[in-house]
This record gives sequence, C-alpha cells and structure tokens, in this order.
Amino acid sequence: MTHRRLSYEIEALYKKKNMTNVDEIVDHLRSNFPEYNRQKHQPFRRHVQQRLGQIVKSTWTDEPPNKRLKTHDNKSESKQRNSSTATCSNVDEDKSSAGESKIDIDHQKMINGPRFRDLGGMNQVLEELKIKVLFPIFHPHLYQPLGLRPISGILLHGPPGCGKTMLARAIANESELPIYEISATQLVSGVSGASEENIRNLFSKAYRTAPSIVFIDEIDSIASKRENAQSSMERRIVTQLLSCMDQPPRYYKDIDSLSIPPYVLVIAATNRPDALDPALRRPGRFDREILLPSPDHNAKVEILSVLTSKLQVGNDFDLSKLARCTPGFVGADLAALVHEAGMLSMERNIKMRKSELSNEEDPDAWLRHPWTTEESGKLHITMGDVEEAASMVQPSSKREGFNCIPVVKWEDVGGLDSLRKKFERYIIRPIKNPELYKQFGLHCGKGFLLDGPPGCGKTLIAMAVAGEAGANFIHIKRAVRTIFSRARTCSPCILFLDEVDGLTTERGQQGGWVVERLLNQLLVELDGAEQRSGVYVIGATNRPEVIDRALLRPGRLGELLHVPLPSPDDRGLILQALAKKKPVDTTVDLVAFGKDDSCNSLSGADLAALMDEAAMIAVEDESQGVTAEHLELALKKVHPSVSVERMMSFRDGLMIMLMSFSFRWV
Repeated sequence: MTHRRLSYEIEALYKKKNMTNVDEIVDHLRSNFPEYNRQKHQPFRRHVQQRLGQIVKSTWTDEPPNKRLKTHDNKSESKQRNSSTATCSNVDEDKSSAGESKIDIDHQKMINGPRFRDLGGMNQVLEELKIKVLFPIFHPHLYQPLGLRPISGILLHGPPGCGKTMLARAIANESELPIYEISATQLVSGVSGASEENIRNLFSKAYRTAPSIVFIDEIDSIASKRENAQSSMERRIVTQLLSCMDQPPRYYKDIDSLSIPPYVLVIAATNRPDALDPALRRPGRFDREILLPSPDHNAKVEILSVLTSKLQVGNDFDLSKLARCTPGFVGADLAALVHEAGMLSMERNIKMRKSELSNEEDPDAWLRHPWTTEESGKLHITMGDVEEAASMVQPSSKREGFNCIPVVKWEDVGGLDSLRKKFERYIIRPIKNPELYKQFGLHCGKGFLLDGPPGCGKTLIAMAVAGEAGANFIHIKRAVRTIFSRARTCSPCILFLDEVDGLTTERGQQGGWVVERLLNQLLVELDGAEQRSGVYVIGATNRPEVIDRALLRPGRLGELLHVPLPSPDDRGLILQALAKKKPVDTTVDLVAFGKDDSCNSLSGADLAALMDEAAMIAVEDESQGVTAEHLELALKKVHPSVSVERMMSFRDGLMIMLMSFSFRWV
C-alpha cells in the first residue's frame, strides 16, 4: 500500500472517527490491514506520527480545542522512569495506579458540571476569564502574530466556601477541555519518590490530552514555602511541581511539524495564598491570582437568585431582605441555607398531612399515602422558612472564630452623641455610600483609638459602629497578618483591637522583642491604606501613655477619642437601654435615678451590674418586676469599679499624651 493511501487512511481516522492518539491509530491500522501488521512496530509508529503531525498542522485552525493532537512518546518516557528529578513529561504513566483511575473518573463527572451561568456574585471575575482564558483557547491562531501566550496558571484564593472549586470546574466546562482534578493530599505518598512520581504522571496525562486543565485543590498543603519545610520530601514536591509547570513534554519537542506547543492550564485553589512558595507565584507559572471575597449584599442577591431559580418559592420571597439577614455568609453557606429552608418547608407540609390522614387504627397512614400532582404542586418555600433556616445555619466565618455583623445599635450604648457623630462621618456614611466618597477622591481608611477608664463601654461602642454601618466585625485575638488578610476578603469590615496597650508598648524596652515584632507587623498592615480599602481599625485602651508613638500618627490610629465616664444624662439613657431586657415597673423613673448623686463615678459596666443586682433582688422577693426599692437596695451593694486613685492615674497618663499630641475631646 502506498504512502498516499496511508495518508488517506490516517486523515480519515482523524477527521471522521476523531482518532487523535497515535497509538490508537497504529493499533487500528495494524488490526485492519495485514500489510502494516507485518512491519516493525516502532518505525511504523514514527511514520504514522509524522503523517498525523502534518495533517494536524494543515487543519489546526479549523479544529475545535477538544480535537487537537494527543500524542505521547513511550520511549522517551521510559528513559526517565526511575529519575526522581525528571520532568513530568518524561515519565510513562502507571495505568494500574489508583491515581489515574481517580483522575479519569473525575473527568467523566465534569461532563455535566457547573457553567458560568450557575455562578452568582462574580460577574467581574467571569468577564475577565472569558477574555483572558476562554478566548485564547477558542482562537489560538489570533495570538501568535502578536507574540502573546495564553495564561499558564490561575491561583484562586479566598475564604472557604466562596466557590473556588466550582469556578475551576465551570472554566473546564465552558472551555470544553478535559480537566484532571485532584486534591493536593492525593498526590502525597509515604513512599520516597512516589509523591514526585504522582505529580509527573498527573501532568503527563494532561499533556497527552492537551489542551487540557489541571486543577489542584488545597495546593498550600503540598507547596508551602520551602524554607519552612520540615522534611526534604516537602521541598522535592515543590521543586517537582515547578519543573512540571515550566517544561513541556519532550516528545512534543521531537515533532517538528507541530508549530503550536501543547497547552495545559494549571488552576490551583487555596485559602492561604501567603503560605505558598514564592516561586509558584511568578509570571509563567501562576500568572493570574483571583481573589474570591466574601459576597457583599448585591453578590448575595445574585447567588440566592441562582440557587432559587429552579425552586418553588412563595410570592413573599424577598431576596434582598434575605441577603441582609445573612451577614458573614459565603456561597456554600447560602446553599446550605436554601437546602435547610427546603427541609423546613417539607417538614411543615408533612406535619399538616400527618394531622389530616392519621387515625387511631393506623397512625402511620400518612407515611404511605400517595401525593397527588396538585398536592405536590403546592409545595413551596416561604420567607418564614428561610428566616428560620438563617437562625439555624452558622456561617463559615463564625465557625472559624470571626464575628459577623453585631446586633448592637447605638441606642444600646446610651448617650455619647459627639462620638456617634464622629463615627457617622468617618465610618458609617462611607460604608453606606462608598461611590459618593470615591467620586470626591476621599479615602476614609482612618484608624481610631478609644481611651477611657475600664468599663466605660469602649468595646460596646466599636460593636455599635459596626452594627450601625452593617459591616463585619472582627475582634483581633490572633495573628495580625491573618486577621488583616481575612478582613480584606470580607470588607466592609471593622477591626477592633481591645487593650491595644498590651500589644503596642514602647519599642526598645529590654525583653520586649516579641511585642516589638508584633507592633512592627501591625504598623505595616496599618500603612497599607490602599490594600485595606474598606477595612476600618478601632483600638481601645485605658493606658494611652504606654502606647508606642509611631502607632498614633495620622493614617494609623491617628484619631484619638476620649470615652469618659457617663454623665448624669447618659446614665439615665444607659439604664433605659439595659431595662429593655428586664421587667422594670412602669413607675420607675430611670432617667431621674441615673441623675442621682449616688450614681456618680459609676461606669457603664457598673450600671449593668446595678440592673442585674436589682433584678436578682426582685426574683428573691418574688416580685413581678424591678421596682425603685430594688434599685435602691442594689445601689448599696454595687460600688464604682474605677477607684479615685485609678482615675488620677488615668488623668496623669492623659496629661502625658497631651504633651506629645493634640488630643481631641469629643
């Protein structure tokens, strides 16, 4: 049979039967044509490979991405089988390994996976991916004349449950490319050299079916910084991953007829991007880093719209209201919320049906009784179901120890109108109307330092500001860098540093190197005004004189606000706020009681203790409510928590501050 006939057969197999694998074509020809079966395998295979390369080159721009050449060179792979430092493309895959079957199974699952239309709240990210990822895949020939190359890798990072894995699968489905999805922990093996072998095999499979996608979930567990690695195996894994991302397969270099190199897009996901080795984050590896933050109000409305688009919901279903009552929720939390609401709806309908169909003879008759089409059509999720589910589903951020939007309002603080106006100007209004402030070029990233004696309500004030602004609230209790990083992902957010004097004492003191390192990190984070857009910092202290002066300059905690003991009028307002949760007799005049001289020097915490003690006395008297007599008895037991000596010490510290800074009394 002539070479022309051979070319005809190869072209027919390639175009009509979609055979793109060299070995598959060789096996077909040798099994159907005895002439080829009598030839030596390797020379015949090389000849088929060359002819196929020419055919692919001539039809490259006409073929869709999922039909491009899939070849491999077993000979070049086997030469490097035993080398632990070989590139991923030079090692033959172990077809009996569990890793391969896992990858193949995952690829089959992706056929009917999510698409971009199934993702809500990330329109800007999706538009960028369409331009920078999908378009080059569908039109590679347009990029060559301009010397452009497609993105090599994408690093998706954000809090758990924000949709990183779902987005990676949607990219694969939109691009119509095979995806090899694997968790980072599946690549690690206890046998020496096996982990590197798994990585090489993974990329070898991807290059064999190029163009394709490799998705590594939780990549930080295998590619952390090498200088922090506790074993040589961890360093070798990172080195092997870098090598596989850098070098294309050697067998593709041997095919001169292929002018377009194989394309493998590497997508990785992590919620700890700073833990990755810096070498992974340079251009040519992970070219693009995409942050998927916690969804804001509008994003949550879009996510809920997608989640409920195929569900039966009531006419009273208000997505905007639902988004407002789910602070701190990410996409996974909202999906769990909708599922829980569906379960509550079903339970409600089952209870109604049970009461209608149950009888004494057969109490379980409702269980087997069939549902008519009309009855099943009446099943729907009401707004009440969703609101009840919202109180049952705990958001991911709260499970991690981060607070959501507090339920504290300014009325719960009582008084301090001057402080309220200050926070309204610099925090609350900028959060509620960000576009207006942006239009005038205002960056309200100011930090505040609340100082005052213990128990005067500094923490409550910070929580009230967050509650009034509808912002997330994080009480700093752990690593500074981690806290600021998380705050940026869930902005607008208010960071509260309680007892900041314990973290930021004067530098240079003997034995204070730990505090000095912490202070330096805090100063670095506070200086990143552009990076912490939407993140506001409030500190609190009752020892302002010991705080390092560098922390108090403008741009850091430069707005110094004094929180005094409550005035007589403020005491009455505080008592009224505290009385909302207690059965206080209507004859009690709390405003007049707060103005009494016997309440002088009582802080907000002291007044709360006073109300609790009065309520306890009322319980012991078996009274129906708290009376003025109970308050008088409680006042004899509660004493000011801030002594005269402590107030004098605080005033001395305040004088020291006045000598160094222009302190603002508000």
